[in-house]
Amino acid sequence: MLNGVLRAATEEQHNPLIPAWPDIIGALICFIVILFFFWKLVLPRMKKLLDERAEAIEGNIAKADEAQHKAEALLEEYTAQLADARAEAGRIREQARTDGQKIVAEAKETATAEAARVTASAQAQIEAERQSALVSLRSEVGSLAIDLASGVVGEALTDDKKSQAIVDRFLADLEASEKAGSSK
Repeated sequence: MLNGVLRAATEEQHNPLIPAWPDIIGALICFIVILFFFWKLVLPRMKKLLDERAEAIEGNIAKADEAQHKAEALLEEYTAQLADARAEAGRIREQARTDGQKIVAEAKETATAEAARVTASAQAQIEAERQSALVSLRSEVGSLAIDLASGVVGEALTDDKKSQAIVDRFLADLEASEKAGSSK
């Protein structure tokens, strides 16, 4: 042991940071073997795996781009269809307004014509009833006038033609005086 201590003291002082030559050569041989192993086996497999992943990613990117282009084309088509549908809806609304106005105008014309027909029919009926009342009134007034004249004269007026002529003349005079009074 003493020998070992003396030998260590006599040897040059060795730097602990720099390894000895046999250690460097052994490490270099191990490094070259490991490098050869990685160079021939691991690196080609790793490169193949990375190439496959790159191709898969590029394929997915291409698919995504294609899907995006399709989506943009569909969006443009949808937008065009929506614009066409809105324009068509506007045309339909305008046509419906026009048709509605025509229907209202036709209904007004029909109502006006029906009202005119009903008015004309009512006026004709009123005129017919007036004429009927006038004829009835003439005969009643005539018979009353004859009865009254018979009572005043004191004898019966039995000649129907003569009495009818007197009544007609009386009523004609009455109507003429009425017309003259209303025209003033």
